[in-house]
Amino acid sequence: MTPKPFAPEDEVALREALKRCSPSTFEAAVQFRKTANPEHVPAVVIGVIERFVEPDLRMKLKDADDDLRLIEDLGIDSLTMMEIVILVEDVLQMTINNDELRNLRTVGDVKTFIDCKIRGLPLPKPTKFIPIEHVAAVMPIQPPFLFLNEASVSSASANGKYKITGQEFFLQGHFKDNPVMPASIMLEALGQLAVLYLLEGAPTEPGKVVSPQTIFFTGCEGVRAHRICKPGDILTLSIKPKRMKMPLATFEGSIRVGQEKAVIAEEITLTFGIVEAAEAPVPISAVGHAPGSNGTTPAAVTPPLRVAINA
Repeated sequence: MTPKPFAPEDEVALREALKRCSPSTFEAAVQFRKTANPEHVPAVVIGVIERFVEPDLRMKLKDADDDLRLIEDLGIDSLTMMEIVILVEDVLQMTINNDELRNLRTVGDVKTFIDCKIRGLPLPKPTKFIPIEHVAAVMPIQPPFLFLNEASVSSASANGKYKITGQEFFLQGHFKDNPVMPASIMLEALGQLAVLYLLEGAPTEPGKVVSPQTIFFTGCEGVRAHRICKPGDILTLSIKPKRMKMPLATFEGSIRVGQEKAVIAEEITLTFGIVEAAEAPVPISAVGHAPGSNGTTPAAVTPPLRVAINA
């Protein structure tokens, strides 16, 4: 975008529009209006959202994750979302179509959407939220070795959560009278999130999909454990693809507990295969329950994939 003239009366109007927002939001808006630099947009968007969020929820926006949900986590309803959009339109001097709002589910969705609008880039596919039931339905990994309680997948990343309950089988011996989540299992969880990305978010040619029966772990690099994780902790997992070229996909990943780093993996590499969509195998959770073409039940279940990553 080319910056438009920003007169003193424009600054007065902008200050009035953002009078209930933080000073940093106003300053970011001024800089954007003067320079049209999209780097100032996230601060403006977060500041405007914060202005409409209940005071007791505003702390969630401090260093907010992009997967922070507008409705579930911040209590923003459709009417409030319209108020946010109207103010953002006014501040950033842009137009947002109502139909475009329906796919904005997270803070990251909003920031990416506004950034694409400003830069004139194509809008990305919306984030796909995946509850535990669907995770278990599509994943080759199955309980008790599935370490994702929920997940969200977009074209650029995947995020997930796992709560350490204390009932996990491996905690019985790791360690005696001091249950600690093994670092290798936390890396396993990151690997599982990468598998989910391949199955639900990775771009493929029309009519083709990644087969869940062809995904296997090949290696990891730059792994660091920063924090002990114990029962009651909620792990926030994040992966982003770095390189994807058949048959290898490499991701960077991280796990946090709250705002504390727990595990960093600079590279996690999986191998995978592509099949015709019509030939995609039945989800593992359905095998053994769905009758075959002759009315019988399949006798064997494909062994669950374990993305075994050793710390």
